[in-house]
Amino acid sequence: MTIDRAWIADHASDLAALSLSHLQAALSAVFFGLVISLPLAVLAHRVRALRGVLLGMSNVLFTIPSIAVFVLLLPVSGLTRTTTVVGLTIYTLVVLLRNTVEGLDAVPARVKEAARAMGTRPLRTLLTVELPLALPVVLAGVRIATVMSISLVSVATYIGDGGLGQLFTDGFQRNFPTPVVVGVALTLLLAVVADALLVALQYLLTPWTRRRA
Repeated sequence: MTIDRAWIADHASDLAALSLSHLQAALSAVFFGLVISLPLAVLAHRVRALRGVLLGMSNVLFTIPSIAVFVLLLPVSGLTRTTTVVGLTIYTLVVLLRNTVEGLDAVPARVKEAARAMGTRPLRTLLTVELPLALPVVLAGVRIATVMSISLVSVATYIGDGGLGQLFTDGFQRNFPTPVVVGVALTLLLAVVADALLVALQYLLTPWTRRRA
């Protein structure tokens, strides 16, 4: 298989724009997934009766094929970036919700009891004690959700979006492998760089884990 280097050079600006669009869609989905999953995870952690219901619902949503999700959203949001982001957000929930619940569960009971004994209110305990200690597990979920979203953005090509996924359809339709190979390479590169940056962020935000190690 021959790669046309001249095509890559001629389309460098288009490749950069598609990469940026691809990354924006993926990161938007992770952001909204966090906004939705954090309060739901706290609720599932506090109210045990709701844990199975919330986690079960997220699992069910995850089993829906990605193309079907986009198709179901089309009558509501149309052929727009909103459809892409909403569809991807649904897939991030199963990872982010479960990891956040597990992170909160892992906070030692004695630490929470000590906070209560000092007169700390529940909300402040959550924000200053529980969530910081749960952060390593939460960020592990964010890493998985980010890489997953970056890989799934390409599916949105079927609704006219899809970032780098447009290169796949272009290459297949013209029987021209260069755009396909470049699209795959750039998608992998985005996933690796995003994951590395999140690892660095976790390193900065959780200094106590370094001291313990």
